[in-house]
Amino acid sequence: MKLSVFTSASVIVLALVAGAHAEDKTVKIATEGVYPPFNYVENGQLTGFDVDIANALCEKAKLKCEIVTQEWDGMIPGLMANKYDAIIASMNITAERKKKIDFTTKYYDTPAKFMTTKEAKVTDISPAALAGKTIGVQGSTTQQNFLEAKYKDSTIKTYTTVDDASADLAAGRLDFVLSDKVLLDAWLKKSSDASCCELVGDDLRDPIFGEGKGVGIRKDDTELKNKFQKAIDDIRADGTYEKINAKYFPFSIF
Repeated sequence: MKLSVFTSASVIVLALVAGAHAEDKTVKIATEGVYPPFNYVENGQLTGFDVDIANALCEKAKLKCEIVTQEWDGMIPGLMANKYDAIIASMNITAERKKKIDFTTKYYDTPAKFMTTKEAKVTDISPAALAGKTIGVQGSTTQQNFLEAKYKDSTIKTYTTVDDASADLAAGRLDFVLSDKVLLDAWLKKSSDASCCELVGDDLRDPIFGEGKGVGIRKDDTELKNKFQKAIDDIRADGTYEKINAKYFPFSIF
């Protein structure tokens, strides 16, 4: 009987300790850190729309969070290897990615766009018109997938970052760059090389680009996914999202 009492007491103590540890657990969130205005380093600090959204979600969900940087190519492998617990890095929700990880619903959705030099005077961005042209794109992105599926007669050159591709366009080493419209617009506003170039053609939306940008979570981490999902709904409802949006953009990107 005494053994049973001590055993029960031990179980209670262990449960309390485990609960305390669970509350103290730091949720690590990965972002890229080289993707202004969404996630980038300024004065030694990570900032940007993604970073502000991550902090707002953690505050709303009452989670202790740490935001870490991760190169884009290793973003999903790092999550699956438990290097961090979530991805908030402007990652498109696609069927292919959902085979490996889970997502919340979108927290924003912007179209893709082509950029080229002003002197090119481009009016047609169809696959036929861009046949034989060299198009720069960030690797391991939905934009790369789109080009490979739709622009088979163009030469596709991949880069570590969109800024690298844009710099090559300005230097005359590319004919076009394809990326997120807001990202390219930000480059045009900040780069010393930007006077060379302009956005062309219609906004591009396609199932290949997915369902918008969501928070990436491991498939077995349903509890964390649900917390982030509720937090997204909450910041949309209470005006927090609108304030963050207005800090970076003069229009809604939801």
